[in-house]
Amino acid sequence: MKASESPKLGIIAGSGDLPREIIKVCQAERRPFLVLAYAGQTDPETYLQHPHIMGRLGKVGEAIQGLKEAQVKELVLAGRFHRPSWTELKPDALCAKWLAQSAKNIFGDDSLLKIIIQNLETEGFRVVGAEEIIGEKLLVPEGVLGRFHPDEQATRDIDYGLKIIRALGKCDIGQAVVVQQGLVLGVEAIEGTDQLLVRCRLLKREGTGGVLIKILKPFQETRADRPTIGPQTIIHALEAGLRGIAVEAGGVIVHQLPKIVEIADKNDFFLIGLKIKS
Repeated sequence: MKASESPKLGIIAGSGDLPREIIKVCQAERRPFLVLAYAGQTDPETYLQHPHIMGRLGKVGEAIQGLKEAQVKELVLAGRFHRPSWTELKPDALCAKWLAQSAKNIFGDDSLLKIIIQNLETEGFRVVGAEEIIGEKLLVPEGVLGRFHPDEQATRDIDYGLKIIRALGKCDIGQAVVVQQGLVLGVEAIEGTDQLLVRCRLLKREGTGGVLIKILKPFQETRADRPTIGPQTIIHALEAGLRGIAVEAGGVIVHQLPKIVEIADKNDFFLIGLKIKS
């Protein structure tokens, strides 16, 4: 399909760089788009200078009506969202219906996202992943990404971390774990990777530093909430005393890869994309 023939894209935008990267691609391709923004969730610089409508958490019917009136055909969920409490949500009739239909299945973020995507498709939208718009270059490539390689201890920490995160992923808990010298310093929960690293900074042991391992959950819905790394991830990892990051090749989104590699190489820090067997 030629870019000029691409259907209008609705960008359900959270915080972070990804929504803006998608906007840049749409502009380069002259593809029509509309940002669905949320106060307190979406960075103002993402939507203020672009076509947008403001949504309210829990007001699903209102958002869908706005998207349809704008003739949006495809949707992409991009960026980080703070999951609201039930008190904050204040669901409208359609949101309450979705939740009631699926109440027994909502246990974690991925379960909830699958339900949201299924219902958006029922409303007639095609939901796509960010990599379908930006391309596979958005995802971490396989192999060592800088000058430094994990040593034997780091490799053991990575292997152990993979076992931990796979087990927890089956329970829809987190996408990342920090391991140092065979000891789990922290597991990602609702706080996200950056805050996990801040927490681990206070828990590190003496001796060789630990490793951050970040992969997809088993059977994860990849059209939303893919694990992500960027320059800030490396900075927080260095501040936490880590000496490397291992992420799933083809599964994890990477922002500003050249910048990441530059920071890592300057700090004797390794980065590696792992091919994960399903």
